[in-house]
Amino acid sequence: MAWFYRKLGGLYPAAFVTVELQSALVVTAATVGLFTFYYDADGDQVVRVLLAALALTALAIASTLPRTYRRLRPIRRWIGGARGPEESARAWSAAVALPLELLRRDLPLPLMLTVIPSCAVGVALLELPWTAFFPFLAGAAVAVGYAAILHYLAIESGMRPVLIDISREVTPRLRTGTSAIPLRVRLTAALPLINIITGLVVAALTTEGGGGADLTLDVLVAVAVATTVSLELTLLLSKSILRPIADLQRATESVREGRYDLSVPVTTADELGDLAASFNQMVAGLRERERIRKAFGTYLDEEIAEYILSEGFAEEGVEREVSILFCDVENFTGFASRASATEVVARLNELFEIVVPVVARHSGHVDKFEGDGLLAVFGAPESYPDHADRAVRAAVEMASRVNAGDGLGFRIRAGVNTGRVVAGSIGGGGRLNFSVIGDPVNVAARTQTATRSTGDDVLITAETARRLGSDFKLAERRGVTLKGIDEPMTLYAPAVPDRVPEAGDGHAESLGAVPVIRAFGTRPGPTHTL
Repeated sequence: MAWFYRKLGGLYPAAFVTVELQSALVVTAATVGLFTFYYDADGDQVVRVLLAALALTALAIASTLPRTYRRLRPIRRWIGGARGPEESARAWSAAVALPLELLRRDLPLPLMLTVIPSCAVGVALLELPWTAFFPFLAGAAVAVGYAAILHYLAIESGMRPVLIDISREVTPRLRTGTSAIPLRVRLTAALPLINIITGLVVAALTTEGGGGADLTLDVLVAVAVATTVSLELTLLLSKSILRPIADLQRATESVREGRYDLSVPVTTADELGDLAASFNQMVAGLRERERIRKAFGTYLDEEIAEYILSEGFAEEGVEREVSILFCDVENFTGFASRASATEVVARLNELFEIVVPVVARHSGHVDKFEGDGLLAVFGAPESYPDHADRAVRAAVEMASRVNAGDGLGFRIRAGVNTGRVVAGSIGGGGRLNFSVIGDPVNVAARTQTATRSTGDDVLITAETARRLGSDFKLAERRGVTLKGIDEPMTLYAPAVPDRVPEAGDGHAESLGAVPVIRAFGTRPGPTHTL
């Protein structure tokens, strides 16, 4: 089929359906031939009945084809080049739904145009009593059921190359969203029907005529055998196929919900058993990937981890305006010299258990830990228009909580600066670190250092102060000289209240904002040089 599809291109769907429906002529001829074993008729009568039945079948096919061609239009347009998302979705749905649509909408047509008239014509041309119509109808109904299943499976197979081609061009589908005959119904209907037809053929080849009575008896016997012996075997076969598939479906749903602590029982050693074993291998790989992802999110900020794993991650970096927060512990070197290594690590972890959630609550992320300090970024990788407000609020809150006591005995100082930086993967030799680089980072670090001489817990630069959207009480610190900057700068110390409301506090503004008023300090601060 794939070869014909490549050769015919846009003509393939219509050509395939046209040729496939001609199989109804073969089924009709075989059914008429089967009936001749039950009735004594000369050659001319058989030929007339055969020609009449074939003509009526051809009429039914001719009546079906125009409607079928209309259903193929989305597929033809897609093959012809209309491959947008909507056109692809319509073409896929049309190709998948075609087998069932053909049966659902066109099955009554052969019954009305072919089966009933052919049975009536056969009775008339063979000069049989009118009661012979009913054995003919029973046998023809079996033939129609066989033809229906044949058309469904053949068209489904014929549309496969088209569907594979469409699937290569579009995002993998997560749901089919289209009706089809369930596999359970196909198995329980097709196999007994095949046995009925086999029984009728064997009975016809071994019969010595007998007319409608024998035909009726053979149909009833074949149906009875198929309903008892064959149906029982069919149900057992269906269960042996469908139960492993149901296990896979349930496990797939669990994986889709994010559960990887499962496995599919391997209950057979056939292809379905191999499939279940392969699924278990896949889940084990996903479980390991999830473990790595969680570890990745533990040793790296979760927001950064998600960004790196996303399709929008650009390794070459992006330029963003952000606010940088540096914080550091005052006189930590003295503490570290007196304490043991394990105590130093434990106390630092206790400190960061307070500080890191504050950064996250204000939608920032910890870029890196630097000994007893940290660098936090607000505005990258996810951009916020109020990143300056978020950074200052975070700095004020963490200084208020740690410096007020909290049982740690530490005092931290923080500096905030705003500017354009490059955010991306920095490193080499197989080792990378997502970070921000640029002069604003250096200025933020030196602003934090300036707190040692001004005595403030938090200092922010004029760039940050200009971008604040909320009202803060700010005190000027004029004439501060920072290392690497020739001209003295004016820094600002935001107020640190006795209590900083947490996010969700009914008295706090959004994101745990500190409700203070903007009032740049009226008194000039002393000149400080670092």
